[in-house]
Amino acid sequence: MPTFQFEAMDATGAEIKDVIDAPTEEEAQATIRQMGYFVTKINVKKVRKKSETSGPAKKKRGFVFGGVKSKDLTTFTRQLSILQDAGLPILRSLRILAEQQKPGRLKYSLEDTCDEIEGGSTLSEAMSKSPKCFDRLYVNMIKAGEAGGALELILQRLADFKERAESLKRKVQGALIYPVVVITVAVAILTGIMIYIVPSFRDIFTEFGLELPVMTEALVSVSNWVANFWYLIPGIPVAIVLFIRLLRKFKHGRIGWDQYIIKVPIFGQLIEKNTLARTTRTLGTLIASGVPILEALTITRDTAGNAVFERMYQKISEAIREGEAIAKPMKENAIPGFHPVALFFWFVSMPVIGGLLYILKMRQPIVDEIVVNMVDVGEETGELDTMLYKIADVYDEQVAVLTDALTKLLEPLLVIFLGGAVGFIVIALFIPLVSLIENLS
Repeated sequence: MPTFQFEAMDATGAEIKDVIDAPTEEEAQATIRQMGYFVTKINVKKVRKKSETSGPAKKKRGFVFGGVKSKDLTTFTRQLSILQDAGLPILRSLRILAEQQKPGRLKYSLEDTCDEIEGGSTLSEAMSKSPKCFDRLYVNMIKAGEAGGALELILQRLADFKERAESLKRKVQGALIYPVVVITVAVAILTGIMIYIVPSFRDIFTEFGLELPVMTEALVSVSNWVANFWYLIPGIPVAIVLFIRLLRKFKHGRIGWDQYIIKVPIFGQLIEKNTLARTTRTLGTLIASGVPILEALTITRDTAGNAVFERMYQKISEAIREGEAIAKPMKENAIPGFHPVALFFWFVSMPVIGGLLYILKMRQPIVDEIVVNMVDVGEETGELDTMLYKIADVYDEQVAVLTDALTKLLEPLLVIFLGGAVGFIVIALFIPLVSLIENLS
């Protein structure tokens, strides 16, 4: 006897999902109506045979770890949107896209999704079985598109959202590549000078018994330290990164570090604006797609990537459950406040003025007054998603402008730093060298 999977509504309008055994579809619908439900969708639940899920017929998969690259998932989303807009069945579209993928997490997840759909699952249910590929935001938007019968539109919005996020990410990464490469090469060159060149001059000066000036003595001391402890040059940054990652495993450590990083001079403003742009676009996309506001806030909180913003969205969600709007709790919870771990990082990074700067910055809100007002207007006019999009666009533009400004500022600073370091080395070596030549003459 076949098994039918159905969706129905009860007398109160609540959605019911269940399965029922019946000889035919007509008898299954009659039985469901006798149960007091109104059938909205019914189909035969396909049971995959054992040979389909195991045995030699199934291709062996290589071992994969980690998730899917954001770039690959963005490309897949846009391609799926195009195929759905062209009118292809969802299963065929997924099969086509799975075949063109290289072996890896995305390809295997798509194959599993196709198998789940063939077994009677919806697209959102099938994708939820692959959380390392499709996160909660992705699955909930697909679910909202299925419920509203607008999957093509939701896929377009999802593709637009991911493309904007990927574009902003590339801009920030591109701006950081130049200074990182220059600093790395400069440190490598200066380390080589300290280890191989300065000791040669030191031996010459020692052999002739010259009295070295203060600059040369300082350079020789630095050279000796680098020659003896060169492994600390890469080791210290690695140790700092590991310490921060370990600290962020703990709740208070994560909050303290995230409070520090969004208020640190120069780069803190970039991180804060970037996070605000991403979270408002996420929330706006979810609301426009029909996801319930509480679920949308929860997803936005989980994808914020910063504990300060996560706490703010959590407080907003709790206030909405009590009957409030978004704007008021957003304004009230936008101030980070005091945290001892954040104060510790300020003292370590700026021993003299770090504490004073933290006292001045800890009361600065992470959400500007104009953002709160725009959210308030959006709620009053019923255009909250549109307002959130506008906020995200404004802050995306600010991030792009700030990124360009930082890049242009870092270029002369790096030139000054390198010029100063090389000039110091040259002067420190040539002063005693000139003295040596004069004595010999």
